[in-house]
Amino acid sequence: MDSSLRLFITQFSGVVLATLVPVILIAFMSVPVTLGGHNHDMYSENTPVAQHMT
Repeated sequence: MDSSLRLFITQFSGVVLATLVPVILIAFMSVPVTLGGHNHDMYSENTPVAQHMT
């Protein structure tokens, strides 16, 4: 493999991971809260049942 191609693939992979990791973390943390919380969370009992994500 050419060294410039290897450098491109390395940099491209870094950019893709740097973009996807925050998106996945935010989605993992915010969607359950929007839907009523994770199991055994303190705030899940106080969350109204009829929530809509839009």
